[in-house]
Amino acid sequence: MNLKREKEKLYSRNFTKFGFDMNVFVSVVTALSVLAFSLFTILKPELSAEFFGNVNTAINKNFNWLYIFTANASIAFLLFIGFSKFGNIRLGGYTAKPEFKDVSWFAMMFSAGIGIGIFFYGVAEPIFHLNIPEGLQSGSTFDNFKVMYLHYGIHAWAIYIIFAIGLGYFSYNKGLPFAVRSLFYPLLKEKIYGFWGNVIDTVATLAVLFGLAVSLGLGARQINAGLNYVFGIPNTPNVQVILIIFITLIATMSVISGISKGVKWLSEANLVITGVFLLAITLIGPTVYIFSTYFSSMGIYFRDILSSGFFVAIESSDVAWQGAWTIFYLAWWISWAPFVGTFIARISKGRTIRQLALGGLTLPTIVITLSMTILGATGINLNDLNNGAIAQAIESDIAISLFEMFNYLTDSGFLQVALSIVAVIAVTIFFVTSSDSGSLVVCSLTSSGKATVPIKQRIFWAFMEGTIAISILLIGGEAALNTLQSAVIILGLPFSIILLIIIFSLAKELQLSYKKYSHNQNIRLKRRLGKIERDAKFE
Repeated sequence: MNLKREKEKLYSRNFTKFGFDMNVFVSVVTALSVLAFSLFTILKPELSAEFFGNVNTAINKNFNWLYIFTANASIAFLLFIGFSKFGNIRLGGYTAKPEFKDVSWFAMMFSAGIGIGIFFYGVAEPIFHLNIPEGLQSGSTFDNFKVMYLHYGIHAWAIYIIFAIGLGYFSYNKGLPFAVRSLFYPLLKEKIYGFWGNVIDTVATLAVLFGLAVSLGLGARQINAGLNYVFGIPNTPNVQVILIIFITLIATMSVISGISKGVKWLSEANLVITGVFLLAITLIGPTVYIFSTYFSSMGIYFRDILSSGFFVAIESSDVAWQGAWTIFYLAWWISWAPFVGTFIARISKGRTIRQLALGGLTLPTIVITLSMTILGATGINLNDLNNGAIAQAIESDIAISLFEMFNYLTDSGFLQVALSIVAVIAVTIFFVTSSDSGSLVVCSLTSSGKATVPIKQRIFWAFMEGTIAISILLIGGEAALNTLQSAVIILGLPFSIILLIIIFSLAKELQLSYKKYSHNQNIRLKRRLGKIERDAKFE
């Protein structure tokens, strides 16, 4: 089968009028599904909340092992291909060069991934984890940080990187469309160009749109809480809607300018802003305690990574805790894999599988665990010194925990306000970078996997994300937002299976490619004569 011809036939079926270039099936079914879900959530809030809540509970009880197995299988496979002969493969072929410098690449990957969690849960999560299931306890005072690393560290990034390597390899090296459907080529073959391919891309698009809508809603709440705490701006749905509109407008401008300009510039700026912000807290706060906590916690994290990573709760109370925390996080990262994984694949052309597998596992893990330890250790230290004041603020509203910490960090009113303003700016940019990179991913998925799409289409999907978030928040309120979050988490179940399929597909395809390469007599002869390095041209 001629893959290039099949791809062109797929593209030829797109709707290409009025400045759009859309796959009709994916776009229409996605729009109708969004409308149906929004109406169900808004018109029947109690019924929808009960339905999705019950489904989530059933998944936590019966499939918690699947999420844990998927995350650990992803880590194992990445370590295998990272250290094996397959690590030499370059996404895009042996002549491909990276489009972005290392710092820009990392900044975009980090900003689109889980960087926002630093601000939302950095202070609160170590305090939440002072009481954890017995199966996760090691008798150390740093077990709470170990659990936080489990949620934000290697397991989370392995999920994203597996998706990115799979999509990058099948698209750049095998010439398949830059869409989730291509991951199923070893199983479905030419069927990815028809109905089943459209269904796969539709489900992936819904996961991205709903995930971003939840992210925008939660982000607006935290930004509003910060503005209310510092400047007295009312903490109301109307203000949050204005914030979503503001974020959407900036994201739209970024999307119009493209990845190499708007998205890259914002990501780099946010890396600098966040770095300066965390450095300031480290210097003002309990510096020695922060670093002591980090190194001790990292040692315990890696010492217990197998027992903690494979822990599956059995007791009912432990099942409830694990469902609310570990399974929630894994399901969320898995459901976000079509978004973050696709975006990482987009910015990683020209990089080797080894760079992605090993660099993608280690660098983000080191940065995010250090960042969250700076906030978490500072929060715990100040909480102990002030009779549990930080814990009380967390119970009241987790969104203000960061800003409450500033009041106890320094007596200087100027520094308190300055840190709060920088935090609000950083949080805002994190959500903008998530929104703009998400819009680009949706554009690719709804155009049958085209690398570039018309500007009108980019604007349309950027506004669609904001519209979904505003509709849910304004009409359905916080309850509808929580219901939408539950629905996104449910999507983690089918995508767990998809991730396992990706591992199987990659293993099969890489082995076939290497076998074909090894039997190429011309290459073997040149290698024997020393004219090329071993495996240098293995694609």
